[in-house]
Amino acid sequence: MQTFRPGQDGYPEEIAGFQTSVATQPAVVVAAESADDVVAAVKYAAEHDLTVSVQATGHGLTAGTDGLLISTRRMTSVEIDAGTATARVGAGARWGAVIEAAAKHGLAPLSGSSPDVGVVGYTLSGGFGLMSRRFGRAADHVRSIDVVTADGELRTVTPGSELFWALRGGRAGFGVVTALEFGLVPVTELYGGGLFFDTADLPAVLRAWRTWSMTAPDELTTSIALVALPDLPMLPEEIRGKHVANVRVAYLGEDGDELVAPLRAAAPALVDTLRRLPYTESGSIASDPPHPHPYHGTNATVTALNDGMLTSILEHAGPGAPVSTVLIIDRLGGELARRPVDAPGWDSAAEFVVRALSVVEDGVDPIRRAHAKLFDALAPWSTGRLLPFLYGEHPAADLTGTFAAEDRARLVRLKAKYDPDSIFPAG
Repeated sequence: MQTFRPGQDGYPEEIAGFQTSVATQPAVVVAAESADDVVAAVKYAAEHDLTVSVQATGHGLTAGTDGLLISTRRMTSVEIDAGTATARVGAGARWGAVIEAAAKHGLAPLSGSSPDVGVVGYTLSGGFGLMSRRFGRAADHVRSIDVVTADGELRTVTPGSELFWALRGGRAGFGVVTALEFGLVPVTELYGGGLFFDTADLPAVLRAWRTWSMTAPDELTTSIALVALPDLPMLPEEIRGKHVANVRVAYLGEDGDELVAPLRAAAPALVDTLRRLPYTESGSIASDPPHPHPYHGTNATVTALNDGMLTSILEHAGPGAPVSTVLIIDRLGGELARRPVDAPGWDSAAEFVVRALSVVEDGVDPIRRAHAKLFDALAPWSTGRLLPFLYGEHPAADLTGTFAAEDRARLVRLKAKYDPDSIFPAG
């Protein structure tokens, strides 16, 4: 087990995460390679009155990491049990490794849009992925969790345990997860990709997607992104440097071309990448940027998308918006509308989630102001927020609007029980 302190060689690299807009300065970093290392680190923190934060890939990095940081990036084990369709992974495993390992057995995990994201952080936040409308959240399929609690004990928690309930979608603040075991699904390929439409067609495409998605089968998970694409040679010439609407599709049925026909008829597509593809290529659907960068984002779940809301979205996140923002609208419903069993859940009445993600250039205050204007306009129809899509804020504020009142109260009670001294500040 290695440790790093400010000023030592390797320290900057060890604290670096995918999210680069958040400054962190932990007093000590423990580069954990095993659950025993995590136990030792938590006990050391308790003895020296240090708070404990955890980082694998740093996609969800938040402010406040100034005590002891446990880096789990070396704990990358992935084991597949084909007979029980189960994966067991270490705290630092990324979805790409699980996808590849599961595919060898004709299986797939409930991963998200990017294969570079860490499995544990994604799952503890709920896990909203490419097959969510058919199979629900990644957290709903967890079968056991190995976690080191504030007393320095390594526990294995399973369904029926109150700690298991809290960890499956309640995010962090209850301990350091060292391993997860979760179910896989028998998926080897899907119909997926995207349709890219020109700026002039944004209003028509938004309305067409809204109508189309409301009658979508559960086998379809879809979103639409309004994004200003950079003028870079790796992008197709037709969309390079343009502000576009990108309709994203992940469909488990066999009649994909028939299903998307209304979208193709809505406006001429600049680029059409829809095809049948192996699940190992599912990361190409959203093509999330692979390189670390500074970003800040929030979201709101809504009960509907009326024309006034779409107008506000175009005004605050379309071409000419004051802050360059990727605006993504996801269709909820399907399995997501069914309250999860034995886990904190979000408002099942929500039909869509609107999320804004902006690159930080001149601090986060201009972004917060721009996002506030958008979400204030959507407030009359909003039912709350989704935990997986809160970026850059301290997680202590993340419970606001993210859970039903009874779930939020239970999470607070369990936090006080399992971490009475708040050694894990991310509660």
